[in-house]
Amino acid sequence: MSLDFILSNLLNPPILFFFLGILAVIVKSDLDIPQPVPKLLSLYLLFSIGFHGGTSLANSGLNQDVILILFAAIFMAMFVPICAFFILRWKFDVYNAAAIAAAYGSVSAVTFITAGSFLKQLQISYSGHLVAGMAIMESPAIVIGLILIRLFTGKFKLRESIFSFAEVIKKSIVNGSVFLLIGSLLIGFISGEKGDEALSPFTDLIFKGVLSFFLLDMGLIATKRISDIKQVGIFSTSFAIIVPLLNAAIGILISFLIGVSKGDAMMFTILCASASYIAVPAAMRYAVPEANPSLYVTMALVITFPMNILLGIPIYYYVINLIWM
Repeated sequence: MSLDFILSNLLNPPILFFFLGILAVIVKSDLDIPQPVPKLLSLYLLFSIGFHGGTSLANSGLNQDVILILFAAIFMAMFVPICAFFILRWKFDVYNAAAIAAAYGSVSAVTFITAGSFLKQLQISYSGHLVAGMAIMESPAIVIGLILIRLFTGKFKLRESIFSFAEVIKKSIVNGSVFLLIGSLLIGFISGEKGDEALSPFTDLIFKGVLSFFLLDMGLIATKRISDIKQVGIFSTSFAIIVPLLNAAIGILISFLIGVSKGDAMMFTILCASASYIAVPAAMRYAVPEANPSLYVTMALVITFPMNILLGIPIYYYVINLIWM
């Protein structure tokens, strides 16, 4: 892989703003983005990507390729947490292993959006149904995590389990970020090309600027929590780097086998390789209070997220580009 290829991602303005956030913490600047600005930026990004995904899905329609990639998304959202759980059980109790596994079975919307920006810079498109795939992959890992806890702690009672799972699924779907993403996707699908034209000044022209500002905040947050890496230890740090790479390799293999386009392969791969540090932690704090949030949040946010957006994205695309030539 050439240095120029990696630099094309690292010199992308949103990534440079992520570095700026890191630098601000290192030099002890008083730079801070107060709430609720980061939340507003996050909602805008979810709205924009969901709406674009809906309009793209309306143009492409539902076909065999769409169904295959959505089934693949569901498969990975269930397969990853199960495998991750048994690896994590070498070092962690059932509760922490299940919570971390759920985080790595779910997805990071910000990583997905950053990968989309990377493809846009290369003038490579991807299909709108990948956004639907991202929404689909949010919840199954949470449910799998709860099932594993109940199975391995001997607390599995059918009636109580059904109620508990239903409650968690409900909370996952009505979670603000997931709800907005799915709602925007549906609105984009219903409004189609006319809706895309109507909202283009809002969803297109300012998108990269908002993403840059948001990644600036993410750089600040991730660097402020860098000391937490000492708490998670070598095993957890290695897991947070190696497992996403393995998941990416599986994502690339599945993409190749089902014959999707290069852009779709990239976006599906980044979904497989990312880890949730928003939706899953929110659900796990409610459903599994026994698990330690500093473990699964630190691993996903401080280690896997920067690794993916700084190095993972160009590496995954480089491999895909070699295979799809």
